[in-house]
Amino acid sequence: MLFPTLNFGLFFLIVFAAAWALVRFPQGRIAFLSAASYVFYGWWDWRYLFLLGGSTLSNYLAGHAIVRQETPARRKLAVSLAVAVNLGVLAFFKYADFTSHAVNDTATLLGLPVRLGFLDMVVPVGISFFTFHGISYLVDLYRGTLRRPASLLHLVLYISFFPQLVAGPIVRASHFLPQIGERPDPDDIRATRAYLLIMGGLFKKVVVANYLATDLVDAVFMDPDRYGALDLLLATYGYAMQIYCDFSAYTDIAIGLAALLGFRFPQNFDQPYRSGSLREFWRRWHISLSSWLRDYLYIPLGGNRGGTWKHCRNLMITMLLGGLWHGANWTFVIWGALHGGMLVAEHLVNRLRAITIGEWEAPPLRGWRRGLAIVATFHFVCFTWIFFRSPTLEVAGRFLAGFGRWQVLPTAATPLTLLLIAGTLASQFLPADRLARIEDWVRRLPAAFLGPAMGAAVGLAVVLIQACAPEGVAPFIYFQF
Repeated sequence: MLFPTLNFGLFFLIVFAAAWALVRFPQGRIAFLSAASYVFYGWWDWRYLFLLGGSTLSNYLAGHAIVRQETPARRKLAVSLAVAVNLGVLAFFKYADFTSHAVNDTATLLGLPVRLGFLDMVVPVGISFFTFHGISYLVDLYRGTLRRPASLLHLVLYISFFPQLVAGPIVRASHFLPQIGERPDPDDIRATRAYLLIMGGLFKKVVVANYLATDLVDAVFMDPDRYGALDLLLATYGYAMQIYCDFSAYTDIAIGLAALLGFRFPQNFDQPYRSGSLREFWRRWHISLSSWLRDYLYIPLGGNRGGTWKHCRNLMITMLLGGLWHGANWTFVIWGALHGGMLVAEHLVNRLRAITIGEWEAPPLRGWRRGLAIVATFHFVCFTWIFFRSPTLEVAGRFLAGFGRWQVLPTAATPLTLLLIAGTLASQFLPADRLARIEDWVRRLPAAFLGPAMGAAVGLAVVLIQACAPEGVAPFIYFQF
């Protein structure tokens, strides 16, 4: 989180108790949760509260401006301008220095005497996520998914709600805002699922992701020239498991915390490494972002309408912008281009298969063919993670060049890191309804026994996770985005 784990635990206990104490006073409850969210964000740097508040106020005013327009053309113009303002602020903080570097490099190549200065700004934590929430609110109003503008207090809570403020999941305005107006019922809270998500998330982050980072991944990516091909391969697998555990841990914790406060968030990860195609991977990985890009970028570009060429073009644009969204670095552009190129290739192959058998759409692969497709998809995703993790293209090139050093014996991986990689990969193939099964089992326990047993289990889990954790916990990877 943005402040130490113990402090956050105390913070959440206070918020939890006060939020449920105020359940009979809806406006007071909303105001309290909003204030708590601002305290949470301001703990990192109080000056950026003005940015968060300014973003909320501008979107509130823009929402009213959109619904007041009398013609479709004027409504479209209003929403376009409002979205452009949101993207402009995001671009300024995330891409101003990147643009300056690109312009200066181009000018040098062309021999032009142009030099732009650099701002060296710290990118505000979570700016991408609360900007995307603002855009979701505006577009949902424009499309009619939201029937009327939200009150300012409701919009403040939607954009700043602390469980998902800094790293998602991206919750649609049309999904979240109606929940604010509902009075939560304690009997409807799926506490067992919430605790399982939170404890599982803590284990994935504090133990698995951190051990993989400190004992394998960070060292190899910092200086790939020191290692042979096998170490580089294991570090690639290690990072694939690290980023999955790190990011899915945050969203699991966010979903669990929100549930305890009476809010329902959609699932954000669904065993992505069992995917048999890259298209399936993006239906399982960071589902809130991939669906956001689909609905707010890919479909407005035309989606799969207009023929094969336009479909492929829209896929490439979406993935290139998706890569650039992750950061102002050419490594992210390459990562997005690789994913876009593979999605285009998959589409063309599937169209060819469909034409060959005389069908509109090719049937899904089954049996051993799907098994091979899963292996191929997993390794392609791992290959692209090399660019995602490398700080520069030069480091990525050195990393890839190291795959020629098969004669060098491995020294980086340990039995523990190998076990964590294998265990995390195996977890991708567990039954998808495993949480529901545990919930059903817990419901059968005697009511008088359930509360104490749940409390003891959670306390024991926290102690064991803390005992197994390495010293120090790195920030969540997606805080930087």
